[in-house]
Amino acid sequence: MAVVQDIAVPGDVTANVATAAARVHEAAARGARLIALPETFTTSWDLDTFDGGPLPSLDDTAWLAPVRAAVDETGAVLVLNSPLAYAGRRGITSMVIAPGEEPVAAYDKQHLFPPEVGRFEPGEHGMTIKIDGVRVAMSVCYDANFPEHAAAAAADGAILYLNTGAYFPGGGHRRDLHYAARALDNSMYVAFAGLVGGPLDFIGGSAVYDPLGRPIERLDDATPGMVVATIDPAEVARVRDDQRMWADRRADLGPRRTLLL
Repeated sequence: MAVVQDIAVPGDVTANVATAAARVHEAAARGARLIALPETFTTSWDLDTFDGGPLPSLDDTAWLAPVRAAVDETGAVLVLNSPLAYAGRRGITSMVIAPGEEPVAAYDKQHLFPPEVGRFEPGEHGMTIKIDGVRVAMSVCYDANFPEHAAAAAADGAILYLNTGAYFPGGGHRRDLHYAARALDNSMYVAFAGLVGGPLDFIGGSAVYDPLGRPIERLDDATPGMVVATIDPAEVARVRDDQRMWADRRADLGPRRTLLL
């Protein structure tokens, strides 16, 4: 799989979709079957754009033609996150675009960051996709701050937790710690595609972490690029057999008590 780190032009859906299509071709040429771009890549994470006009919509998918052509030509599957108006709601939505298929609004960000509250509606369910036998759980940025979100994905059989995000300057320590912890906690791969640059100086840091929480590769905070990694189910099984936290977890810890001193 590949996670792409790149700059999105605020409000310029046409330019950003063209960039996404080019990155699909590049990632597929490097052997990636599943490709993910950062959070709100179609518009950038930009409050003026969120508030200033109609959001991208699935009522007419002509605007997605370049990326649909790219996946059809390469055979890759693209996870493209966008602010999206569909089915009477506004979500920060990860679309799945697969060869020969209509785009699917698969997952809406469930944990909205404070500036997003009131502008968007939180998602109502988790989402796992299965590609080439690998179960991949979807998440967006702030979702990964909540351990139970990744744990629910692992309980659903996911061995890869895929996150698309946009981190502000100063958030690098928190970003890296959360994604490594989600991998180690659940003995699963974690992949993060981060927005970089632009007027808000997003800090990227795209990476893939192995099931022990170690970065297989991590990009720096400023440069567009991509991380391509192989997701190995046998490695997840090996780690879960050796590191027993997942097998030994208790779903029911009983009632809590308080000792008053």
